[in-house]
Amino acid sequence: MHYSIEEFWLSKQAETGIKVKNSYILLKIMGHVKLIGYGLIRLIGSLERKRFMEPFLIFGLGNPGREYERTRHNIGFIALDKLSIEWKIDISRYRYKSLVGEGKFAGNRIYLVKPQTYMNNSGNAVRSFMRFYKLEPDRLLVIHDDLDLPFGSIRLREEGGSAGQRGMQSIISKIGTDEFARLRIGIGRPPGRMDPMDYVLKKFSHNSETDLDLVLNTVVRSIEVMLKDGIEKAMTLYNHSVLQDE
Repeated sequence: MHYSIEEFWLSKQAETGIKVKNSYILLKIMGHVKLIGYGLIRLIGSLERKRFMEPFLIFGLGNPGREYERTRHNIGFIALDKLSIEWKIDISRYRYKSLVGEGKFAGNRIYLVKPQTYMNNSGNAVRSFMRFYKLEPDRLLVIHDDLDLPFGSIRLREEGGSAGQRGMQSIISKIGTDEFARLRIGIGRPPGRMDPMDYVLKKFSHNSETDLDLVLNTVVRSIEVMLKDGIEKAMTLYNHSVLQDE
């Protein structure tokens, strides 16, 4: 047998001998509970919508100028160029000493940003964007080169130190935390006794361009999975050597 709330309450009064002057009080309370529950659902929905409207910043690190184009140290810029093509986001506006492109992916409002401050001062641009949009660090991804990773490997992490990368040192110093996502793209160690600075400022060879394209495709896929399904899934799927798997 099914009871209404009021019938149930009256039956309990009869069983216990405890009377309430007006059983409507309970109904009113139940109504408020329902309203509170509905309000919480609306609040959660509103926060989720706000979350998607907040920009997600993807910074690629590099040095401005034609002499640095396609160099190993500029792999962050190169990766952003690939994202720009895949997501059809034009990176041409100038803001906060950076080239910027705005678009959408997986419901997120995306900003692709190339600081034009030179690598060692990248933190100035990152801080300016985060302050303007009042963003938490979890709305930031930084892409940069890594000498200690073999060419063909990528590593996506939720947080961590700079690993000696000066652009990352600048960012951590300027925004006051290292708790933001970063994607390291391996460029490998210099051969023989070549100075690491000379090595990172050399362009990718013509022979390595095909392999580089495979790496960049994986970079794009890893970021897409991160934005759609979370960083942990992306790390599980893509933190490996791309070329080894081919």
